[in-house]
Amino acid sequence: MPIDFSVAQRVLDAQPFSRLVQARVTWFGESAATLEIGIREELQQQNGFLHGGVLAYAADNSITFAAGTTLGPAVLTSGFSIQYVRPATGVKLVARAVVVHSGRRQATVRCELSTVGGDGLETLCAIAQGTVLSTA
Repeated sequence: MPIDFSVAQRVLDAQPFSRLVQARVTWFGESAATLEIGIREELQQQNGFLHGGVLAYAADNSITFAAGTTLGPAVLTSGFSIQYVRPATGVKLVARAVVVHSGRRQATVRCELSTVGGDGLETLCAIAQGTVLSTA
């Protein structure tokens, strides 16, 4: 099955956890993918910052979706690392992932996670990198 934006959104919508956090695909194609999540109280930790687990989820999923643009639909994350740069606050989280290398069965992907404030300004809050394998 060819992968396009509508297929990517259906795949995301089929993931129960993605529905729980209300993630949306806002870009898919050309070796890249972007996911967005509205920041709301249920996703915050005790100090009012977006929970690190939500950031890690967004990194993992956007990395895997970006890799799917080069490897096809049957992919799984084999591992990723994330570095938290600053606490995540604002109204929206944006996870932009770009494939930096892709072979026949494996892709390496970098992701920048930023929050968008009420004023529309973006602030980098985390950087992630991962490896994704084709299962086909």
